[in-house]
Amino acid sequence: MNYRRLGKSGLKVSELSFGSWITFANQIENGVSERLMDMAYDAGVNFFDNAEVYAAGKSEELMGEILSKKNWSRDSYIVSSKAFFGAGGKLPTQRGLHRKHLVEACHDALKRLRVGYLDLYYCHRPDKETPVEETVWTMHQLIMQGKILYWGTSEWSGVEIMEAHMIAQKHNLIGPTMEQPQYNMLTRRKVEVEYAQIYKTVGLGTTIWSPLASGYLTGKYIGRKPDDSRLLREELNWLAEKTLVAENERKVISLLKLATDLGTTMPKLGVAWCLKNPNVSTVILGASKPEQLEETLKATEALELLTDEVMIAIEEILQNKPQLPPY
Repeated sequence: MNYRRLGKSGLKVSELSFGSWITFANQIENGVSERLMDMAYDAGVNFFDNAEVYAAGKSEELMGEILSKKNWSRDSYIVSSKAFFGAGGKLPTQRGLHRKHLVEACHDALKRLRVGYLDLYYCHRPDKETPVEETVWTMHQLIMQGKILYWGTSEWSGVEIMEAHMIAQKHNLIGPTMEQPQYNMLTRRKVEVEYAQIYKTVGLGTTIWSPLASGYLTGKYIGRKPDDSRLLREELNWLAEKTLVAENERKVISLLKLATDLGTTMPKLGVAWCLKNPNVSTVILGASKPEQLEETLKATEALELLTDEVMIAIEEILQNKPQLPPY
């Protein structure tokens, strides 16, 4: 396992990490969840991703139960939580990025995960009803209290991230270290264009999710609708609408052929393609079966296959390279 700095921070994260979204306390049995975490940790993964909203807090409870059973030294792994959507409550005080919810969500995550502090704490979405100043001050205070070590954002725009940094700079506060965006062969603009200058100006780190487009890039949806698929779950209708289109199906068919010609698999190729981007700090892997994780944990083997010629071939298939604006 190789390790990369999380943006300009000194923290090094494994280039492949493991997340519990959709699966833990939801799609798979608890014993399988523990097996997957064991596999990831044994392979050198040091970052385990979670959020308050995953299975309405039960995902964090399960991960905390597993972590408490292990003899892993606390200084050997990184664990995260995210706040915004809440853990099931619908009252206005139970969600958002205002001080009350961020503080209470942090305390609840610590209890569920059974840890003394969160290594990474994310603002899961922008909050249009809370001043950014309030959010930045709250995150800074949580760091000063030792409850979190680094804070970041997820699916924020480049403008919103820079606004947070300007506020932090103005008041000598700690700004966001990392962003967690979706990034894969079909979803590219934020990581490749929108954040392009932010990597240079503030040293933004990225912990990208859905490297295989919720499994779509593996080819499992071609001509069929697998019963165990993520994209067919009701809570992911918003993602399925953007992904399950004829144009993408044609691309995946061509990518599958390319992967076969290269002597690898599409899961490995898709993850390796994400790792090829130097602005990706870590790729969060998800899995519902041990054999799936076993395969993607070997994705680094496909990096050497991504020569300039192969990258050009991939671009010819995708036809979606976002253009950088003139500066």
